[in-house]
Amino acid sequence: MTKIRELRFNAFNMTAPGHNWAGLWSHPRDRSIDYNTLDYWVEFAKIAERGLLDGIFLADVFGVYDVFAGSPETAIGHGVQLPNADPTLLVSAMALVTKHLGFGITTNLTLEHPYQFARRFSTLDHLTRGRIGWNIVTGYLDSGARGMGLDGGRQHDDRYDVAEDFLTATYKLWEGSWEHDAVRRDRASGIFTDPAKVHAVHHDGPHYRVNGIHLAEPSPQRTPLLYQAGASKRGRAFAARHAEAIFLNGQTKPMLAETVRAIRTAAREFGRAPYDIRLFAGLNVIVAPTRAEARDLHEEYGRHVSEQGQMALLSGWTGIDFSRFSPDQALQYVESNAIQSMVENLTRRSDRPMRVGDLASLSPAGARAPFVVGSPQDVADELADWARETDIDGFNLVRLVAPESLTAFVDLVVPELQSRGIYKTAYRDGTLREKLFPEGSALLPPTHPATAFRRAR
Repeated sequence: MTKIRELRFNAFNMTAPGHNWAGLWSHPRDRSIDYNTLDYWVEFAKIAERGLLDGIFLADVFGVYDVFAGSPETAIGHGVQLPNADPTLLVSAMALVTKHLGFGITTNLTLEHPYQFARRFSTLDHLTRGRIGWNIVTGYLDSGARGMGLDGGRQHDDRYDVAEDFLTATYKLWEGSWEHDAVRRDRASGIFTDPAKVHAVHHDGPHYRVNGIHLAEPSPQRTPLLYQAGASKRGRAFAARHAEAIFLNGQTKPMLAETVRAIRTAAREFGRAPYDIRLFAGLNVIVAPTRAEARDLHEEYGRHVSEQGQMALLSGWTGIDFSRFSPDQALQYVESNAIQSMVENLTRRSDRPMRVGDLASLSPAGARAPFVVGSPQDVADELADWARETDIDGFNLVRLVAPESLTAFVDLVVPELQSRGIYKTAYRDGTLREKLFPEGSALLPPTHPATAFRRAR
């Protein structure tokens, strides 16, 4: 077993009324119906920082869930991650009312261009004083590709080839276009920037071309902290090469431990240290002062989950139309062009075969991730066990009833973890990268592939 390191947490949310659990927006105490207001997000950020969380991890999806019954009707009707707003536009408001909280923003690179994208994230890194992370996703919804005028999405592994080219171009812009002392701000001479220290980027890749100077001056981190969530075989290799933090899902400890070992081994093969990567597991927590109260709360929440909405969500995630299956039918692995690792996780349970109907319940069966219900002591025990037995670094707290579930975690679980010495009692100073890797600096370490494009000081 692995010794428990200081646990880390992100609050996992989405700029939409529905997130991982369809229908919970209908709970009378849930405020996610206000997803399109700054008040909602400002309050959420304040709660997260009060709990000393490392960050808010913002999911995003570009497109609509139209795999279920071949139509978006169910997703639209039940608020299944639709409507959704652009998460990048919320961060400045949350950064203004916090000092330390990081922000991981999901952005689909397949439908972006490196030149404009690099400026947007450099700007956010400036405005937050170095608290920005980018969750690198390649997109899996054909509906989003069609919305952008394409015939459909790329094949699963091809998307990672495109991602490699995209990252090379952005690394050149972030790391190599401006020298560290190019900006002078010299009022006496009237020189703002030394032109000799600003360089055009010339990138002629198989998918993207860039020929120009990065439009933003170097931000505190230059390259934002890099998150990734791909856990398929191809996704793990990509993450082991590029990611600094990886979001994983695993329904059992052995399953998650196997994925963790594979990623840390692959990191070494790419010339990186195994612990150059922080690994976060998705986590569903329902906590109350007593175990009985938590169970009652679990039952109450479960009554608001939309079965049809959950099936539409899972159909979109997996690329499998669950309207064609009966609830009692066993779920079997099917090769898809969507999130392959999710299908693998759902079909690899060791205790019993997963049934299609199990997926629509607010339970460990439908959760895709650890599901913990109990008192603060129960939750702390379980988190410690998951960390010890799987070697993960922390958890992404899945949104349930917002912000009630996060508030309960902050008020009840955080003090329990602190009393056990496995959670911080104050923030460290510095950027998001320095907080997650206190032994490092605000910039990417020399072992990261992006530094090959960095100009020597």
